[in-house]
Amino acid sequence: MSSASPSILLVGLMGTGKSTVARQLSSRLGIECLDTDKMVEARAGKSVRELFAELGEQDFRDRESDVLSECLARPIPAVIAGAGGIVVRESNRQAIRASQQAGNVIVVWLHAATDVLVARTSKGVHRPLLDDDRVGTLERLAEERASMYSEVSDIVVDVSQRSVESTVDLLIDAIEEGQAEMSISHE
Repeated sequence: MSSASPSILLVGLMGTGKSTVARQLSSRLGIECLDTDKMVEARAGKSVRELFAELGEQDFRDRESDVLSECLARPIPAVIAGAGGIVVRESNRQAIRASQQAGNVIVVWLHAATDVLVARTSKGVHRPLLDDDRVGTLERLAEERASMYSEVSDIVVDVSQRSVESTVDLLIDAIEEGQAEMSISHE
């Protein structure tokens, strides 16, 4: 990709594979991979869980907004794994839309069925928003955020039955073909 190429921002609920897809996509495209959660953690010297527990969700969202603004303002393209709630703030959605209109970013919404998200979020990273009711919370978040993800998305991919490799292949094809607005479901 050239420096004139847009960045690619992956959005979606936790468990959709944004970080994993971002790493593989950036490797294949030969551009940097940025993960907003990891950037927030590195700057704070604390995990997302610790930030939520010690400073609250509002503080985390403030830090998340700062990192998103920085990522969108970069002159060199990157693949950006956005945090699951990055679309919650209207100001973040406005910044994303402004970057899209300027041709600086393509936004990909990765989504999956609730049962897939439950299985994926049950392993590995501990997610503070899911502590009380994993299934109910994921269902509620999917319903609350669907219109927000849709509002900013150029490409929509249902990853419920799709491997990471298949998702990356599909995205590379879509980007190379210049399909700015498309919806892709199961394989």
